[in-house]
Amino acid sequence: MPSSHQNLGFFFFLLFFGLLFFCAATRASGCNQTCGSATVSYPFGFSDGCRIRLNCSAAGEMQLSGHRIRDITHETVILDVQPVCDRSILAAQGLFRSHYAMTSSNTLFLRNCSSPRDYGCSISTDKISRWLNLTSCGLQGDDTICYSSRKTDGFLSWEEFTEATAGCAFMFASARYREDTFGKPSLVFGEAETRWWLNGECRCAANANCKRVDTPVSGGSTGFRCNCDEGFVGDGFADGVGCVRVGKCSSLGSNSDDCWSGSRVGAFVGGILAAVFLMLGLAFLCHNIRRLSTASRGKQITRRLLSQTPCTVATFSLKNVERATSNFAGTSVLGAGAYSTVYAGKLSNAGLVAVKRLKHDDVDLVINELKLVSSVSHPNVVRVLGCCIECGEHILVYEFMPNGTLTQHLRRERGDGLSWHARVSIAADVATAVAYLHTAVQPPIYHRDIKSSNILLDNDLRPKLADFGLATVGMVESSNVSTVPQGTLGYVDPQCRCNFHLSEKCDVYSFGVVLAEMITAMKVVDFGRATSEVNLAALATDRIGKGLVEDIVDPFIKDDWDDRTRASVQEVAEVAFRCLAFYREARPSMAEVAEELERIRIENCPSAMEKATIVLEH
Repeated sequence: MPSSHQNLGFFFFLLFFGLLFFCAATRASGCNQTCGSATVSYPFGFSDGCRIRLNCSAAGEMQLSGHRIRDITHETVILDVQPVCDRSILAAQGLFRSHYAMTSSNTLFLRNCSSPRDYGCSISTDKISRWLNLTSCGLQGDDTICYSSRKTDGFLSWEEFTEATAGCAFMFASARYREDTFGKPSLVFGEAETRWWLNGECRCAANANCKRVDTPVSGGSTGFRCNCDEGFVGDGFADGVGCVRVGKCSSLGSNSDDCWSGSRVGAFVGGILAAVFLMLGLAFLCHNIRRLSTASRGKQITRRLLSQTPCTVATFSLKNVERATSNFAGTSVLGAGAYSTVYAGKLSNAGLVAVKRLKHDDVDLVINELKLVSSVSHPNVVRVLGCCIECGEHILVYEFMPNGTLTQHLRRERGDGLSWHARVSIAADVATAVAYLHTAVQPPIYHRDIKSSNILLDNDLRPKLADFGLATVGMVESSNVSTVPQGTLGYVDPQCRCNFHLSEKCDVYSFGVVLAEMITAMKVVDFGRATSEVNLAALATDRIGKGLVEDIVDPFIKDDWDDRTRASVQEVAEVAFRCLAFYREARPSMAEVAEELERIRIENCPSAMEKATIVLEH
């Protein structure tokens, strides 16, 4: 039996270990790992300093992206995703982050899909209604579609998810396959499985093994997880508590230093508790020193960023931004893309704002977007209000545009539809803004991602061009500047895609696609159309070239069809046709496009013509 001297020495060892552990953990991460009565292990936690941050509700309930956590294992986080009639597809964005993503074991049930196709599984709406005992959603017919990736293992990626669910408005419910008590696979409704990892090279503790993870993050990055070897317990990570031997006292002897059984477990617990109480003050001090250090580094980065912009913008704290967006709640999402998610928010000193949360960690890209947007002063370019660079978050705050995007109006997702007069006016204003970027700004700015979803509308349907994340400063053609083609499928200039050469004519092509959207209200890429017509640019140039524009005109426009509208549509179609020319030399400049569309607007809209006459007379 161990002597009292040995026990006392072991106690002080544990006390010393506890002191080091708590101060080091607080200084290194400042991670709160307790929520209510639950405690999680590294790398999880509930504060900014945690490698994988979870949320803790006011009621002490663990959550991830607004969903209750049912279980956390050494590789998965199981979530409670109960059926909701009108849960937006975009709400799933929160389940695809830099350290975790949904797995292929999930089956999703989608609603309001505009172009139903084979989604990999088939379960009738009536059967779903009976299983879940739902009547309030009014499910009927083919209103609910079952989607499965058909993969047997691995992850779903956000890009794969958005492509597969394109055209669907709601993610009604989730289910996942798991083995029952007899080892047979069964579908469990109301659950979603995410798998987690840490990025970078393995950092596992002694007596632990590293498992490499091929992550679904764009760019092909890899991650890792750590597991303790058999006979050891712990989180397995070098930055966590590592691994300790358990249950070997009978063979190693009760005095063995790597034995954590019986009385020593009690001594360990007592030592840790003593360390906690003794070190509360020091831990508090360490935590606050770290917070001050982090805040100081964040301010230094922000000052460097702002020193490189040509105008003054405000800085917002992460705490205020989180409060403004209800902690980046899914219900606040305005839109999401490959590079960022945009949330609606309300800041006390700025009112309603659009909060753009960038997914990448490259602060230089943030500087680029902030520099470009803040250098532009044009009534049809969205205005940047400020930024937030803290704790690994890169956030830009823009003015709020209350009427959504041009895409939403063309698809009848907002409003009853746009009149032709409104479309021509929007096209003319956006063309003027792009022409301004190309000619009035020196050096010129190429937007590189002009599309209808980046054209925002105010309450009077006045447009503003947004999202300069891919924009770049242009140079003269003779400089032979080359760049990897970026942008959105269906909008990218085929010549940029072929020879990587960037010019203002790449924006001209993308704007031509937007004009085709305005005329047709069709999707830019739709695999439900004939093979030769999947791409809207190809479909539009074919019909316009054959003089068959009226075959593809949005039926909504034809409700108010007259000779003036017919002629105006034909003229805009001819502008689009020239913009979509394969060879960039055959395309007009944006200044020419803006001038032509302004002429069409004045001729098409009597009120605009009267205003022009008044200006000329005075």
